[in-house]
Amino acid sequence: MKPLLILILSLSFSLAAFGQAVKNSDEVKIGKQVWMVKNLNVSSFKNGEIIPEAKTEAEWKKATIAQKPAWCYYNDDSNNGSKYGKLYNWYAVNDKRGLAPQGWHIASDSEYSALITYLSGGSKKKDIAPSIKSKAGWEDNGQGTNSSGFTALPGGACNGDGDFGDLGNTAYFWTSTEDQNHTAALFYSVASDDATVWQVINFKSRGFSVRCIKDSL
Repeated sequence: MKPLLILILSLSFSLAAFGQAVKNSDEVKIGKQVWMVKNLNVSSFKNGEIIPEAKTEAEWKKATIAQKPAWCYYNDDSNNGSKYGKLYNWYAVNDKRGLAPQGWHIASDSEYSALITYLSGGSKKKDIAPSIKSKAGWEDNGQGTNSSGFTALPGGACNGDGDFGDLGNTAYFWTSTEDQNHTAALFYSVASDDATVWQVINFKSRGFSVRCIKDSL
């Protein structure tokens, strides 16, 4: 039995080392889906290779021009990472090495649509933002009920030039879905003063939060 124990311990250490382990307390079942309740905060791909951190505007612009994966903390402040997670460009989201932990994947447009449909009782209305927003942390009294347990946090965004905005005001979540022309990608946004969950298309160079959904069994 000892070799098996060693193998299990070794596997656990490997996953933890790459930031890929997910605790049951960090997930929530909503309808038939299981979502992470925190924004992604990994600095390596599923295979262990490092995702480059852009620590300056110049480094973020360089990744934008080269269309390469990158992540940053809001305002380049690691203190924001512990609460809001990292901001990733879509090149990191779409990288073949895998941004999501083992057993998980970046939610697609259709999976976000299914979430909205379930929370709206099948009506597909997108005015369900209060049910996914956290109960605290939003400006202008924009807190939600978080009745779904999704716990959306207003982590803000980074644009293609490396500028930041909307911390405390808006949550932006990349999907894994490109637009039809393959020049941009879809994301969903929730604002403090709005009950609507918006589906939007924007440049892949933007830095947004990422939520993962568990693979189907």
